[in-house]
Amino acid sequence: MSHKAGFVNIIGNPNVGKSTLMNAFVGERLSIITSKAQTTRHRILGIVNGDDFQIMFSDTPGIIKPAYELQNSMMDFVKSAFEDADVLIYMVEIGEKELKDEAFFNKIVHSKIPVLLLLNKIDKSNQEQLEEQIALWKEKVPNAEIFPISALENFNVSEVLNRIIELLPESPAYYPKDALTDKPERFFVNESIREKILLNYEKEIPYAVEIETEEFIEDEKIIRIKAVIMVERNSQKGIIIGHKGSAIKKVGIQARQDLEKFFDKQVHLEMFVKVNKDWRSSDYQLKRFGYNQKS
Repeated sequence: MSHKAGFVNIIGNPNVGKSTLMNAFVGERLSIITSKAQTTRHRILGIVNGDDFQIMFSDTPGIIKPAYELQNSMMDFVKSAFEDADVLIYMVEIGEKELKDEAFFNKIVHSKIPVLLLLNKIDKSNQEQLEEQIALWKEKVPNAEIFPISALENFNVSEVLNRIIELLPESPAYYPKDALTDKPERFFVNESIREKILLNYEKEIPYAVEIETEEFIEDEKIIRIKAVIMVERNSQKGIIIGHKGSAIKKVGIQARQDLEKFFDKQVHLEMFVKVNKDWRSSDYQLKRFGYNQKS
C-alpha cells in the first residue's frame, strides 16, 4: 500500500477560524482561540496520522499590514507557508470580500499547488448569501476548489480532509506516527497562559505580553512549571498582577486547569511578571522568543 505525506498550510485574515479548523483536524487544542485579532503569533504545526497518510497542518498568523517588528516577523511565518506547502488552504468567512494584503492574494491566485478555498462560518448565513459568496470567490480565485464549512460546528470538515488526502503526494512519513506537533511542551505552556491573558485583559495589554517558561520539571505524578510573563512597561505589570494579585491568580487557575487536561497530569504553576522594555521592537528579543528567524 502506498503512503502519502505532505504539508497543508492554512492562511487567511485574522479571526476567520484558522485555529479552530486546525484543532478540528488534529483533535487537540494546539492553537489558542479567542475572539481577538492576532491571537496566533507563530506558525504552529499539527500532525494528523492515518495508516497510509500523514498530514502536517500549519496554522499561521492572520494576515495584517505590520505596524511593528513583531508583526513583521508574524508575516514572515505566513510567507514561509507559501514556500513549503503541498496544498494551500485559503480560509475566508461569510461576508468577507478580500485579503488584507494584495501581494499575498496574488500568490494565492497564481499558486502552482492545489488551493482549497474554505468559506467558513456558514452557520451564520442563509442559502442566498452562501450562493452569492461562492460565486464571488469562484470569480476572484478561479484556481481554487471551494468548500463551504463551519469549523466550529465541524460541518464539511471531514470532506475537506478526504480531499486533502487525495491531493497529497506519495511520500514516507516526515515525523513519527505518534507525533502530534513539532513544538515542545514549554511552547504550549506559554500559549495557554497567553490565551488566558487575551481572554481576561483589555486593550493593549494582551498584545504587549510574551510568556517564557523558565522551568518545566516532570515527575511521575506532577509537572512543576515556572513561567515569566513579560510586559513592556511598569504600568502594564501592575495591571497584569491586579489588586492584591487577584488578576494574575485568575489567569493562573485557568491556565493550570487547561494544562492539566492537555498533559493529563497534575500541574503546579508558578508565574512571575517582569518588565522587558519594548521587546516587540527588539530583534534580539524577538529571536529569543522564537519569532524573528531571519539571520
